[in-house]
Amino acid sequence: MSMQRILVIEDEEAIADALTTGLSAEGFAVSIARRGDTGLEIASKEGFDLIVLDILLPGRNGYQVCAALRSRGIWTPILMLTAKDGELDEAEGLDTGADDFLRKPFHFEVLIARIRALLRRGIPQLAEKVEVGDLRLDRAAHRCWRGEVEIDLTPREFDLLAVLLDAAGKAVPKAVLLEKVWGSSFEGDPNIIEVYVGYLRRKVDRPFSRNAIETVRGIGYRLEQTGG
Repeated sequence: MSMQRILVIEDEEAIADALTTGLSAEGFAVSIARRGDTGLEIASKEGFDLIVLDILLPGRNGYQVCAALRSRGIWTPILMLTAKDGELDEAEGLDTGADDFLRKPFHFEVLIARIRALLRRGIPQLAEKVEVGDLRLDRAAHRCWRGEVEIDLTPREFDLLAVLLDAAGKAVPKAVLLEKVWGSSFEGDPNIIEVYVGYLRRKVDRPFSRNAIETVRGIGYRLEQTGG
């Protein structure tokens, strides 16, 4: 079995060296980038099983690197590292397309557990194009349309709508939405789902006089099977 490859994008030399030593000892093949722009180019050209991405980086910050990778159709799992505190930093990291985040300082055992959990999830193999009524998603291009009108969605909004589209006509429990969109290790406020459903309704429903995204009391949400 070939070694799983991890790209660490981290500018602090001591942390980068410690991660290289520790991850290598765990059996991973580790590559290091010390700048955001360098890490973005390496991740775009080479295949990795997972990316460990710091937020505060020279060249491009972690949010920008993550968003750029997702916009290029690269869905490698990303574990974001941050020295910041606060739920807004967590929300911003997740909203740019990160799969999980970990605050510094952290225990190496916790990092390894998060990495292995993300590797078990892997990259979901889903249909690239989904169409329900006149609502369409193209996962590879990361684009969304209602009829002929293209709708600009953030990565997190896109992922949430994709789950609802995949299950069109069926009620999707909130717990399932949290698991599929925010990940099993998400420890923030579960009401974040209501916030993002509100964002989606303002973008894909209200401008088009639609009510496709329905609230299913006591369960979660359902996208009408007709998309409208």
